[in-house]
Amino acid sequence: METWIELLIGFFLANVFGYGGGPSSIPLMYREIVPHYHWLSGAEFSNMLALGNSLPGPIATKIAAYVGYDAAGWMGVLAAEAATVVPSAVALIVLMRILQKYKQSQAVKGMTLLVQPVIAVMMLQLTIQSSKESILSIGWIQFGAIALISYWLMQRRKVHPALVIVGAFVYGGIFLGR
Repeated sequence: METWIELLIGFFLANVFGYGGGPSSIPLMYREIVPHYHWLSGAEFSNMLALGNSLPGPIATKIAAYVGYDAAGWMGVLAAEAATVVPSAVALIVLMRILQKYKQSQAVKGMTLLVQPVIAVMMLQLTIQSSKESILSIGWIQFGAIALISYWLMQRRKVHPALVIVGAFVYGGIFLGR
């Protein structure tokens, strides 16, 4: 099968089932990109995700652009981006019309509330997988130190996550690049 068709299918599935947008579709994209199609390794995915989060704009489209180009050039970008954007745009238009009509329904309220734990578990699984790969690469001490410092900077000092990511890149380039 042509790679651009696989990109279309892989990103379509990840984004159609990624209820809640970028954060919830990232674990689904990971599953398509790393273990299923092997377009990137787990470490490459983590690096791309970190860099993508430091740039402006939706994360899903940045992931699609990078992976699409890496796997199949500009045709891959078009396929991955179309599979990422079009389903969401169409679904948004259709679903907003339905939700506006039935916004007082307990069933609609229940559906949106009960999917949140599933998204939380998916994000936890991605966090565990990324943590394992990071620990194997840099060890417990550096992983723990970077995690604690990042938490402190973002939660206590209110430093923007993009700046923390850039700081981690600089640290990695200086101290781990040797």
